[in-house]
Amino acid sequence: MKRRKLISWNVNGIRSVARKGFYQWLETAQPDILSIQETRAWPEQLTDELLRPLGYESYFSRAEKKGYSGVAIYTRERPLDVIEGIGDPTFDCEGRTLTAQFQDFTLINAYFPNGQRDHARVPYKLDYCAHFLAHCQAQQARCDHLVLCGDFNTAHRSIDLARPQSNKNTTGFLPAERAWIDQLIHAGYVDIFREIHGEVEGKYTWWSNRKGVRERNIGWRIDYHFVSTSMRSRVRDVYHLDEIFGSDHCPLALEFE
Repeated sequence: MKRRKLISWNVNGIRSVARKGFYQWLETAQPDILSIQETRAWPEQLTDELLRPLGYESYFSRAEKKGYSGVAIYTRERPLDVIEGIGDPTFDCEGRTLTAQFQDFTLINAYFPNGQRDHARVPYKLDYCAHFLAHCQAQQARCDHLVLCGDFNTAHRSIDLARPQSNKNTTGFLPAERAWIDQLIHAGYVDIFREIHGEVEGKYTWWSNRKGVRERNIGWRIDYHFVSTSMRSRVRDVYHLDEIFGSDHCPLALEFE
């Protein structure tokens, strides 16, 4: 049976990461599918090399506002269908969701809103979360095998960030945000990194750009792969590529048959 490698990465600007070794990394990593968040670009602003890396087709969902948000999927295997958004212009105008339907599974790539330091966008974020889960459930009615990936902008448990106590009132670790991750899991989606690696500590996916923070591994695990329970037996490995720089996030990989 064929093994596929899916990689998800918040690149914090696709044009920026392209100047920092993205092409060389992609050639080495060789994912079957690459899901990108925070592209911060419209497709027409990108070079042919970024739109169509050798061997890949690409699909984009952009924000109405230039230089903001946006997600993309690069794939070697042509999807049966690609759905942009979750069916609500309140969120789809920010280019946060792309769904690719393949023959034997469905991939949903998402960039969840940030609640902001003053918590002004926390209600918007939680509303997006509710609509996102409804979208997932609708997709699962078509195909039981789902992979959800992306920047969820929430650390689920205290083990998922270096300094939980000092961040208990920070968006990304608020009780309501964490409770929604519980809801996602209760709905039948598995945090596959925790399922495989258990209580391993110090495995993060995002670090502040402040000097020395990443070197001291003062990070947050806010990027995930969740899989539907029916996909669990197909997963062979999941891991963080935390040695890869170019963004304030690192890529994360999922391998399944």
